[in-house]
Amino acid sequence: MTSRLREFYQERLATGALKPDPGQRAAVEALARLEIELAQRRRWRGRAPPRGVYLFGPVGRGKSLLLDLFFTVARVAPRRRVHFHEFMAQVHARLNLWRRGDAAARRAAFGRVRAVDPIAPLARLIASEARLLAFDEFEVTDIADAMILGRLFEALLSQGVVIVATSNRAPAELYAGGLNRQLFLPFIPLIENRLEVVEVTGAADHRLDRLRASGSWFSPIDPDNERSFDELWRAFVGSEGETGVTLQVLGRAQHWPHAAGAMLRADFESLCGRALGPADYLALAERFDTVFVEGLTQLPPERREAARRFAILVDTLYEARARLVVLAACEPAQLYPAGARAFEFQRAVSRLEEMRSAHWLERRAA
Repeated sequence: MTSRLREFYQERLATGALKPDPGQRAAVEALARLEIELAQRRRWRGRAPPRGVYLFGPVGRGKSLLLDLFFTVARVAPRRRVHFHEFMAQVHARLNLWRRGDAAARRAAFGRVRAVDPIAPLARLIASEARLLAFDEFEVTDIADAMILGRLFEALLSQGVVIVATSNRAPAELYAGGLNRQLFLPFIPLIENRLEVVEVTGAADHRLDRLRASGSWFSPIDPDNERSFDELWRAFVGSEGETGVTLQVLGRAQHWPHAAGAMLRADFESLCGRALGPADYLALAERFDTVFVEGLTQLPPERREAARRFAILVDTLYEARARLVVLAACEPAQLYPAGARAFEFQRAVSRLEEMRSAHWLERRAA
């Protein structure tokens, strides 16, 4: 049986939409194998489902692009492609409904279930919604996620759900240094045994190549820089498209409409012109590894609170080693030259200069 994934991949190489990358070859073959096995689903009905795939490797190696191609051709329904953090946020919301919701709400979500442990009913519910789960940016940083992942994935796999995931980390490196990691460790062999683990190697970081060519600081705000900023964003997003993300921070919902995978595009006023604080920016840094900020104007002295928030945002992204792309009216040193917090703002200026440097970009890609 032929693989449409291989055909699509070769077509994109032939048209120049993709560049030849030997590091992607093993990933293409693993996904093509799964594509064919899914197409033959009737032949293995009643037996164990096909083995899923876990792609890992540094940023910019094309993992998300390959996931998109696979998801396009996979012959299985229903199916779902979702950023891993969004999936886990929904999981916790449903677990909270199970524990704290009234009987009618629980019955509406889970049906008539008498179980005490919610994991099995939750897995059945998820399996009814998607026989194929495609996770982008699989990353475990939250202890609440770490404590339930093993049991949840075991239950999903027992329900016949096929899992495909991309990650920057090998399974053995997930939740490294996390609190009570010993309780998470059984999840690692589950991934290694039940999914085909493939490292997407290769020297090319395609996003980094674009950043090297364009730079990450666009100023002043004029039609040429607006066009370049927008083109870079679209190159980063690629075929994935914007999906939008809603984050829950201290019981408050933050909706970011221009988000795609681990990338966020937002205007300065939405980030720093309203009452956001360190917890909000920490949530952004944990969720996104690349942040595009547009509409950053020079700040007059009276906008000290906006300057303070922007400095916190910069510090938080810096500590997270995130990539920051900015469309601004001026250079960093001229952003907030006078005002009550101008002296403290120099720390942000220094970090902004470092984050636009080739050294920072190379360090971020390491």
